[in-house]
Amino acid sequence: MDFAGAGNSVVVGVDGSPGSQRAVGWGAREASRMALPLILVHGFGIPDAFAGEAVPPGDWLSAHELHAERLLAGARRQAWRIDPDLPVTVEASLDGSIPLLVKKSDTARMLVLGSAGRSALRDLLIGSTALALAVHGHSPITVVRGGEPASEAPVVVGVDGYAPAEPWIGLAFEEAAARDVELVAVHVWNDFDLAEAFGFVRDPFGTAPREDAEREVLDRSLAPWRVKYPEVSVRAVAERDQPRTRLLDWSARAQLLVAGSRGRGGFRGMLLGSTAQALIHHSECPVLVARSPLD
Repeated sequence: MDFAGAGNSVVVGVDGSPGSQRAVGWGAREASRMALPLILVHGFGIPDAFAGEAVPPGDWLSAHELHAERLLAGARRQAWRIDPDLPVTVEASLDGSIPLLVKKSDTARMLVLGSAGRSALRDLLIGSTALALAVHGHSPITVVRGGEPASEAPVVVGVDGYAPAEPWIGLAFEEAAARDVELVAVHVWNDFDLAEAFGFVRDPFGTAPREDAEREVLDRSLAPWRVKYPEVSVRAVAERDQPRTRLLDWSARAQLLVAGSRGRGGFRGMLLGSTAQALIHHSECPVLVARSPLD
């Protein structure tokens, strides 16, 4: 599956928080750029106390339905201030936020969540939600972090280079093309990677042969997408470091950071999962995480 162009809507989770409001704005601009409808959803969930009942008490349900209606109406007005012609639909559900968004991911091009800003506890909860959606959802997910980036800032994508499929590279090219900005493709390597993948000990007299090999890996990963998106200016960067360190550094200079939730299989996939988690919690710009279809 190639994520680029796969879904038919941008879906934003709405809860009325400042982070949610930023997500609505970001999602509306994304939907407008991509000529896609925007779907605003709020899942208030049935509390565990009512889990054994067919429906929750009427007064509880009425209060939460009214609250959801007001939240979604405000979010729709916000989206229309950005693009008055944008097709916007709203949906409130008895489902909790995670099952609702997983369900919507079946037909979404992208799910969008807001970060909590200065609330560490709330940010932890949102990060957990984002990671759950990255694992169980069927579309990419964007967590809107940081302030308003400069319009000329690049899109940055993390390139593993050894995964069987990296559809998020195509998604990053599409995002850069839609914004008419440079794409920075970052491939990070270290000695542990080499020893594990190839059983090879680095030449103690220098790193040049390794750098050449890693540059070739990066160029090979980008080659088909350069052909598909010839209008996108690409800066290819191969660096020796830890992936999360380099990508977080680049997030301070980017308008969007794109990464995959899969590594090179097995425990490597788990390690990249920790990188995705670090980006979701600490990126200084919106971060888009896409899972490999082989997961």
